[in-house]
Amino acid sequence: MKFAKWVYLLAGISGLIILIPQYFTRVKFGIDYPPAITHPEFYYGFVGLAVVWQILFLVLSRDPERYRPMMPVTVLEKASFGFAVLALHFNGGVSPLILGGAMMDLVLGVLFVMAYFKTRKN
Repeated sequence: MKFAKWVYLLAGISGLIILIPQYFTRVKFGIDYPPAITHPEFYYGFVGLAVVWQILFLVLSRDPERYRPMMPVTVLEKASFGFAVLALHFNGGVSPLILGGAMMDLVLGVLFVMAYFKTRKN
């Protein structure tokens, strides 16, 4: 259970460190990775939803045994972004920064699977 606590705690903290600054960098993101963002509601919606997931990871880290039924859903959260970016990469490319983030999500997804199996069933 210690493994699950640490995995979810580190995932939540690192995710918040990466995501929260994105609330303040929308214009820069549009310049660095054109075209400019023309629908900020989608940008902020994505960031907001991702932040909520990081908070869920922190909650889950407090009592992995109790929240074990949520673990497969957290794997899907990581896989959905990771595999989507991989598909984009193989069909025309995405920036190395985005690809790196997707790979980090896939690694965390594998760690979440391990945490699920290492956490006792209720």
